[in-house]
Amino acid sequence: MKRKLFKQIRAEWRTNVWLALELLVVSVVLWYIIDYFYTTASIMVKPLGYDVEHCYKLMFNTVTDKSPSYIPDRTTEEDIADAREILSRMEHLPFVEAASISHNSHPYNGSSSGIKLRYDTIYNPHYLPNKMVTPGFLKVFRCVGLGGETPEQLAGIIERNELILGGNVFFDKRYLPENMIGCKFYCDNDTTMTITLGAAIKPMRDSEYVEWGNTAITGMTDIGYTYASEYCVRVFPDKDTNIEEQLMNMSESLFHVGNRLLVNVTSFKNIRQNYQQAQANQVRDMVFLMCFLLLNIFLGLFGTFWFRTQQRSQEIAIRIAMGASRGDIFRRLLSEGLILLLLITPVAVAFDCFMAFNELNTYSMDGYFITDRMIVTCGATFVLIALMIVGGIWIPADKARRVEPAITLKDE
Repeated sequence: MKRKLFKQIRAEWRTNVWLALELLVVSVVLWYIIDYFYTTASIMVKPLGYDVEHCYKLMFNTVTDKSPSYIPDRTTEEDIADAREILSRMEHLPFVEAASISHNSHPYNGSSSGIKLRYDTIYNPHYLPNKMVTPGFLKVFRCVGLGGETPEQLAGIIERNELILGGNVFFDKRYLPENMIGCKFYCDNDTTMTITLGAAIKPMRDSEYVEWGNTAITGMTDIGYTYASEYCVRVFPDKDTNIEEQLMNMSESLFHVGNRLLVNVTSFKNIRQNYQQAQANQVRDMVFLMCFLLLNIFLGLFGTFWFRTQQRSQEIAIRIAMGASRGDIFRRLLSEGLILLLLITPVAVAFDCFMAFNELNTYSMDGYFITDRMIVTCGATFVLIALMIVGGIWIPADKARRVEPAITLKDE
């Protein structure tokens, strides 16, 4: 049967060449779509490195000199003391589990400060995103160490003025932070100042739609209190009710310290939604576009094999009349379509690899051409096209083999 099948495919080479070209184009386009979905999904399922459930951000403004409560001539030391007093009052609220002050650090922020680190002769020439925080930051956002350190233990590391790192900060897997605990680093090319690496954590991603980003976390400096603007709290889950209203009711009585006044409270649920809205819309639009293309590919390929099989109803009738079983007919038609797919798949995979090598597919921090990624996406493409071919052949072939040959051939 196989020999006869190959002879028939060769005899109908003109038709099969056009069909093979269609399969090639469809396979490459479908691979690109699947690669986009695969890359996007793999990014979104990666751990974020933090938890923002039951977290809120308090925004403080400085009252102007036109306000009757304005205190003139506040010194830097007094401003630092005011910030620390606000932090202490946040920590002592009965519904607050943890509180922190930070600068360009909280999740869904989009801004960052920078620090340069050097270890011996190993260094990153670029500024590493640096989160300047008070120890409570690690407890507010429940960061955990790669060595099993709890948020409380990480907070203790910041209290000791040690460094926390996440990610491949030197772009060299031989110098990953988890392998360098206890090492001393020079900061900002200053060989007179070193900081000890106390722990390694999972990098804190900027949002669900971006990949890993290298992270450095250092303790808040005294002067940092004067310009740090991120006051964050985590509340107990069983007390997370009307928190914004409760805190704003305390604005004048509890959170008016020096010239600082609480003016707004926002949940991180809303911060996350607002920050990611543009990215979410872009992904949604791409998904709709890809699904539309996928539907067109499905209908086109499905229809091609459906029409091709229907056109051969008389051939099917003749084969049945000559003694072929209906099962043989069915297997023959399916085999013909799948053999064409098998023949064209190596060529399609070569095109896919060419696109990946030339970085024409979806961006990933791990690279454009990754063996595991190519195997999964090319395999999924083959399976999906095979299902379309089987579906396009199955229904008309099953219908044709159930009709009596005399009825099909009566017009002849």
